[in-house]
Amino acid sequence: MNEALVARLRGVLLDLREVIIPWLTTRVLIAIGFVTAFAASDQLAPSNRPNVLTEGLIAWDGTWYRDIAEFGYSSIDPEGLRFFPLFPLLGRAFSVVTLGRTDVALILMANIASLFLAIAIRRLVIFERGSKELANRAVWIVCLFPGAFVLAWGYAESLWLLAAVFGFWAIRTRRWGWAIAAGLIVGFSRPLGIAFAAPAAIELIRVWKQAKSTERVVGVGTVLAPFAATGAYLLWVNTTFGDAWLPFSVQGDLRGSTANPLVRIWDGFSQMFGAERLGDGLHIPFAIAFVALLVLTFRWWPVSYGIFAAIVLAAALGAENLNSLERYGLNAFPLALSLAVATRNAKFDRVVTTVLAGGVVALSALAWTGAYVP
Repeated sequence: MNEALVARLRGVLLDLREVIIPWLTTRVLIAIGFVTAFAASDQLAPSNRPNVLTEGLIAWDGTWYRDIAEFGYSSIDPEGLRFFPLFPLLGRAFSVVTLGRTDVALILMANIASLFLAIAIRRLVIFERGSKELANRAVWIVCLFPGAFVLAWGYAESLWLLAAVFGFWAIRTRRWGWAIAAGLIVGFSRPLGIAFAAPAAIELIRVWKQAKSTERVVGVGTVLAPFAATGAYLLWVNTTFGDAWLPFSVQGDLRGSTANPLVRIWDGFSQMFGAERLGDGLHIPFAIAFVALLVLTFRWWPVSYGIFAAIVLAAALGAENLNSLERYGLNAFPLALSLAVATRNAKFDRVVTTVLAGGVVALSALAWTGAYVP
């Protein structure tokens, strides 16, 4: 066998050995969250369990992806257009392996992608910092980050984040061909995909002077790739439904009007203690923590990381409705990397890890009771 191939296989096995424990631990915590939600529903409403609880790992957005995979966009409510097509298309294709069960296919895809995401995080941090200790801690942080329980659900987050993290490695190492592939995946997976164009442009500008003309052309292709993928979907929507902007406009109706992110946080302080304390008020502490981590990201990581995280976070905080904020914070994965750097102290690391683990149980349980929108 080729020596280079053997070395790569050994590297993958080493990565798996380091990431499998945090990956499995998160799924145990999610299972505890499900049992907690089940027990709570039996006590509070024994004859009327929430629908999301009966859906299991395909709850909330997972039901949209399942229905799109099974029936297509034309057979569901127009609100479903906000869910981009790559994940359900892959789920439909993969359902051949799962005997036609698209829900099982989506869940398996999400969990497999999240395992490779953990490996990608580890590799990226080692590349950037040269520290295996920091890389392993970053894997734990990403697996336990607020909202990370959806990486085990039938959500597109695992696929999108895997492509985004891989894309960062590609643009930072000037592997523009791979970066184009990553850009197409993120742009065809979620509305946030176009955010990848910003770090790609920054990294291309950084090397522009010493780059050859071929590299420049392919680099420009990387910047355009997310727009091309998203544009292809919007063009299909326009042809089929008569309005190219429906994927964004229907989501705007659901998430509320656009607001200044900082003003939104300021207004949220009053909601922490009022009638909205278990609604938008619940998200304000997370919003404050995410902004603090964003500041640290600009300090500790290359500017492309900070710009990407800022765009993703601004998209979440700019909505009047803060539902799913924690999941958006996870999408801004450099925030998790900054938290990994901040927990260099062993005692602080244990405290943060414990709190995050409790958060996985609490938020997943609340999501299954219908009290929290993931």
